[in-house]
Amino acid sequence: MILIIGDIHGRYKTINEQIIYAEEHCDARVSAVIQLGDFGIYKRSLAQYFNGIPERNFKRPVYVIDGNHEDFVYLDILTEKYKDHFTYLPRCAVNNIKGYNFLSLGGSAYMDPVNTPPGATLNDEDIEKCLSYRPDDVDIIISHDCPRGIGVPGTPGFEYCDPIGFFRSDEIKEHFKPKIWFFAHHHKWFNHDDGKTQYYGLHLALNGFALLDDNYDLKIIKSPLKISSEGKF
Repeated sequence: MILIIGDIHGRYKTINEQIIYAEEHCDARVSAVIQLGDFGIYKRSLAQYFNGIPERNFKRPVYVIDGNHEDFVYLDILTEKYKDHFTYLPRCAVNNIKGYNFLSLGGSAYMDPVNTPPGATLNDEDIEKCLSYRPDDVDIIISHDCPRGIGVPGTPGFEYCDPIGFFRSDEIKEHFKPKIWFFAHHHKWFNHDDGKTQYYGLHLALNGFALLDDNYDLKIIKSPLKISSEGKF
């Protein structure tokens, strides 16, 4: 069973806490974790948490896409350095994880210079690379931002970011027509079915996760954890 989880923002221990919750309270045998961006790929934070502390290793294999809050200058260096702790799924790549072919689409629509530094914004090259795959190459899309036009509500204070979602996402939707599309970024629970695809927006990792079993069997688990002081970006 795959545990799918939203934004962490440097609170890495949330992953193990939610694995434990899933296995103790949801009768789930977690085989892997997919994290939907804003993991917190920053040199200082990663070093402080992981270096030389074996008990902080993740309990299950963890796969991570990029969000809009990562160090994009050193992204390749840091994901390689910490590859024994987690596996980075590059933007616009297809990977088979536990029997499903996932298209990873990290990054987000442009917001402002603080929330979308250089490297964070999805661009035409990203979209064209995704569209180079055949529709039957992909079962599920995992993105950080949501596709446009599915009804995700805006967040107070971010009205200047309208429209919600990343550009040319309609082309991705129509090309692949995936059975499921997971995203995070907006820090809220969301579900929409357009007759072709089930869209699931996940809240912050502190507030719960999704469990994906065989045959697209899916459960949304809302399990709030106590907020720690780790991770402040």
